[in-house]
Amino acid sequence: MDSAALLDLLGNENRRRILRLLARKPCYVTEISEYLGVSPKAVIEHLRKLEDAGLIESRVDDQRRKYFHIARNVRLEVNVSPYGFASKSAYPSNNSFDITTCRHLSLDVVCDETEELDSLLATLEELEQLENELSLAQRWVQGRLCDTLDHISEVVGAGPESRIYADLLASIRTEPKSIGDLANEIDAPREVVADLLEHMADEGVVRRTERGWELSTSG
Repeated sequence: MDSAALLDLLGNENRRRILRLLARKPCYVTEISEYLGVSPKAVIEHLRKLEDAGLIESRVDDQRRKYFHIARNVRLEVNVSPYGFASKSAYPSNNSFDITTCRHLSLDVVCDETEELDSLLATLEELEQLENELSLAQRWVQGRLCDTLDHISEVVGAGPESRIYADLLASIRTEPKSIGDLANEIDAPREVVADLLEHMADEGVVRRTERGWELSTSG
């Protein structure tokens, strides 16, 4: 699901409360209505939106009572920094992902489906600790990213108050790009991007080629 749409959907407190309830157990409309303290009609509308988004599903029991439950694992990452606002697309958890392909990350937590209860609880504790450490690591990385972008702005003489320079340089560091592509990528007017590139070209930081704007070999 598109991350922006998911943010809008979860902006409603009652929908968040419904998800917290369904994360504990499947429920039918009356249960949810009593838990939220709102009318069944309002609950049904919230459930419809959550179901349309693929976050919940429903099933009917022997008494023809419809139960709702969480459909899948979803992760949403939102980043707010001096360099902008961004949300990464929501994605489901992936148990089959080969963690060894992450060369900057080393993990030794292994979950065996044949483990006994004590061993499973120990694995659960390890994973919870790992989740907390990864969260702290993400905060550290975000801080270092902002510091590095500040330093880039200072190197080109713009200073941290003009962080758009760093955005442009980061965008063209791997391949040449046109003014239009850069304007779309950093979400800035074409005229502003063109003026900034010309300024950095005068400083010898970037240059214009047939393939587009790129970093100068001497920059």
